[in-house]
Amino acid sequence: MIDPPVTLPPKRVTRAPVRPSAVRYPVLVVVFVCAACGLVYELELVALASYLIGDSVTQASVVLSLMVFAMGVGSLLAKRLRCRAAVGFGLVEGGLALIGGCSALVLYAAFAWLGEARYVLVGFSLAIGVLIGAEIPLLMSLIQKAESARASGAREKEGAPDPAGTVADLFAADYVGALVGGLAFPFLLLPWLGQLTGALVTGAVNAVAGGGLVLWLFRHDLTARSRALLIVANVTVLAVLATATVLVDDFERAARRAVYGDSVRVAVHTDLQEVVVTGKRGGPPDLFVDGRLRVGGQDDYRYHESLVHPAMNGPHARVLIIGGGDGLAAREVLRYPGVRSVTVVERDPGVVRLARTNPELAALNGHAYRDPRVRVAFADAFRWLRGAAEGGRYDVVISDLPDPGISASTKLYSEEFYGLSTRVLADGGRLVVHAGSVSARPRTFWTVDSTLRAAGFATRPYSARGRGARVAAGPDRAERADRSADVDTGTGDWGYLLAVADTYPPDLGLAPYAPRLRSLTADALAAGARAAEATRDARGAGPPPSTLVHPRYGG
Repeated sequence: MIDPPVTLPPKRVTRAPVRPSAVRYPVLVVVFVCAACGLVYELELVALASYLIGDSVTQASVVLSLMVFAMGVGSLLAKRLRCRAAVGFGLVEGGLALIGGCSALVLYAAFAWLGEARYVLVGFSLAIGVLIGAEIPLLMSLIQKAESARASGAREKEGAPDPAGTVADLFAADYVGALVGGLAFPFLLLPWLGQLTGALVTGAVNAVAGGGLVLWLFRHDLTARSRALLIVANVTVLAVLATATVLVDDFERAARRAVYGDSVRVAVHTDLQEVVVTGKRGGPPDLFVDGRLRVGGQDDYRYHESLVHPAMNGPHARVLIIGGGDGLAAREVLRYPGVRSVTVVERDPGVVRLARTNPELAALNGHAYRDPRVRVAFADAFRWLRGAAEGGRYDVVISDLPDPGISASTKLYSEEFYGLSTRVLADGGRLVVHAGSVSARPRTFWTVDSTLRAAGFATRPYSARGRGARVAAGPDRAERADRSADVDTGTGDWGYLLAVADTYPPDLGLAPYAPRLRSLTADALAAGARAAEATRDARGAGPPPSTLVHPRYGG
């Protein structure tokens, strides 16, 4: 008996696994883009909060710490979406694009119309952090699922998924994307688009990258209903962002009117800050820089006469003004015929340009920049002083800077800064410093005094009263509402310190040949000195000095 031939089953052909790069590389590109967008959202919130609320150190700490905490929460919440990672990631990116893109707009609106932006800042920091934290776990689930499916038919060891390598690649793309976003914000988005439009454009890029990845690469993991949901969600987000981008200029003008009133004359964004000139036509202008009143046109003479003229009581042929880009301190200095040269060190050319060309500001500063004795150096004052010894010494140094409580100015109120100032002072030269409000922030004022003395100066404190003093430290909407108050109500003051690099404090007085002044007299100076001394600690122990590594000024 002959056995029938044995029929062998057909040989199974194993398909070669699809290369992991077919999934991994597009995912890494999207991780890169989303990480860049996420960091832009963070920096937008920090920058705008510093501008609206003040104290950049505090705002940066609040935003970054809340976001990092919320990212951990988001990572935990993402565990519930792993079974539907594709649609979950698409919705997360859509929500992040909408919330992050509109965050600057809503934050500015809350400040302009409600007068309070702190709680909105906290809410956005937490929401954006949760959504950013959910990104990596969901992408990890998607890429591992895709690679496992593609490698399931491979017998070779190298075809197996590599979770450790996937994690390393994802985090590398995330960190590099954060670097690019961090550099793009100050050097591209902020100068070219501004804070509001920059955030909206970033949101659109985020939505396109996240939604496009899911709808293209992971479309087979979506049901028809999920696919329709993601398409509608992404189109809606892009439509909202596009509409907001078109209307952002109208929104900004309306918000600016809500903040400054209907008398906005000029509003410009320089490379460094926002500068706004307000005031009724025919009346003196007010100058705001990043929302803070720098010049109150109705009584700027009170501030600048008190700042400049006590320091001019002595030799004053060569004068250095640190800050003062508005030209008002230079106006007072130039009233002395013995002045041969005035050097103004200002970091923002836009402020000086406005002070030169704006008719109201130029009239207010007496067209000081037309005087051939005035020279302007556009530089950071700290860096400029380090190399200024070669330019000779000055009889008078006038520090016309924002309040020391504003973080951006803190280094210019440090012991190191005043140490550099001694190098440019001539023998017997005098330094005068605006040190904030004596009555409202006495500790800050006396910290400036301690810092000057630690740098080798002997000081003479004094103060002057005025309307604008109440709003010089920060952009508080409640205080701005009181700008129309009468200047003689006595509700605000400026504090000053006259200093010499000597053992004995300088005499506080006016030069015998001082020009005619509108508000400052010898009696007013004496009263201001008594008012300042009345706030000194009765124990005689002042606060410790402020240094670069240990700043002591509050917000």
